[in-house]
Amino acid sequence: MKRPRLNRKLVLEAPERSADGSGGYTETWATLGMVWAEVTARSGSERQVAGVPVSRVSYRIVVRGAPEGSTLRPSPDQRFREGARRFVIRAVAERDPRGQYLTCFADEEVAA
Repeated sequence: MKRPRLNRKLVLEAPERSADGSGGYTETWATLGMVWAEVTARSGSERQVAGVPVSRVSYRIVVRGAPEGSTLRPSPDQRFREGARRFVIRAVAERDPRGQYLTCFADEEVAA
């Protein structure tokens, strides 16, 4: 297996929910840390949401492995941020038997 080219610096973020006082909540994103990644586009599609075209691209994002329980180990529903871009993590799998790298399957949605 070829070694990944970790050439993009991404910010790993996790959602934080706070009660809004009306029985609901507000959601903000907390920074967990920075990771170096290899980002590869997989597929894309476009759909209509409330009459607005929305483009969705799926990505495979490879990062260094981190032990279970580490704040730098990505998990589903967290996200990566690169400037104004947001990549929502859908699934995470170990890329190799030793767990040196993790493969994250993520989506980026953009209103056209």
